[in-house]
Amino acid sequence: MFNIVVKLLLTIMVSALVTPFVRKLAFVLGAVDNPNARRVNKQPMPTIGGLAIFISFNFAVFILLRGQFPTHELFALTAAECIIVLTGMIDDIRELSPKMKMLGIIIAATVVYFLGGIRMNHVVVPFFGSFTLGWLSYPVTIFWIMAITNAVNLIDGLDGLATGVSIIGLSTMGIMAYFFLLVPNTYVAILIFALVAALIGFLPYNFHPASIFLGDTGALFIGFMIAVLSLKGLKNVTFVTLLIPIIILGVPITDTVYAMLRRMLNRKPISQADKHHLHHRLMQLGLSHRQTVLVIYGLALVFAFVSLLYPISSLAGNVLLTIMILVGLELFVESIGLIGDDRQPLIKTISRIVKKMGRNSN
Repeated sequence: MFNIVVKLLLTIMVSALVTPFVRKLAFVLGAVDNPNARRVNKQPMPTIGGLAIFISFNFAVFILLRGQFPTHELFALTAAECIIVLTGMIDDIRELSPKMKMLGIIIAATVVYFLGGIRMNHVVVPFFGSFTLGWLSYPVTIFWIMAITNAVNLIDGLDGLATGVSIIGLSTMGIMAYFFLLVPNTYVAILIFALVAALIGFLPYNFHPASIFLGDTGALFIGFMIAVLSLKGLKNVTFVTLLIPIIILGVPITDTVYAMLRRMLNRKPISQADKHHLHHRLMQLGLSHRQTVLVIYGLALVFAFVSLLYPISSLAGNVLLTIMILVGLELFVESIGLIGDDRQPLIKTISRIVKKMGRNSN
């Protein structure tokens, strides 16, 4: 174990050393984010920062930690990573259409499904029993990977936001993988913490005020890796194993779900970008850039803590935890106006009930 910890610390150092070179490369390639109405940066900022994470992670896997992982899964995963990183780099340099980015994700997901054998096979529904997915295994697996990848991509709107939230989520997954029931193999925990180490080395350059952005190179790569690594515990899905990664990734999933709901209610295309995401709303309420990021880190930590309670709770406890976090989340979302200042159904319902109880008591 001590040997693994030392190699993870070396991975952090490698990431910290590689990032400045990737920053220079970004200027050479023209991978630069220029200020516009949707961006918070006030000056041109080098992107493709995810390339530094990709290089550092794979250096750790193939050099520092070699021999720790099943060969067929590792090479399939690496091939898929290359597809994702290439897709992200092309988008950062020339800007791909949403359909082309989606195609890149689907191709990469297909590689890990068929060549790596990483997929959902069975679903266990409480009170109903076990179901084999059969041919549905492929579309369900692809949907999971696409959804998580895009969720992480959507929260990459402030310096250090996606990086920090991903560190918290992945660290929680790693703890689950090693100590609880998310996955049966410790090598997955090592793989997860290797990615965490690469992210930690990159974060000082990415935290506000950032000197380099993740770009789609990084956001797609991190989201894809989180989706694939979480799938290692979802081959035979139960109520608990399905909920754990969803709760761990509560921040990006919440932002994505409410963004889709907001756009549908406003009769706008789901793919249309706006400035009403979670981080936008917090800044509009008066928080600074850094305060907003730290608040969302705190929210991610709450989700992480709740997810750790699931393996040690009974089924009834898990149901109660889920209800409580959904109600609490809805109250938070309505209070900051994530789907609109005038859309507060739960708050208004509670207000009416309190007023009615007050009249009855008088």
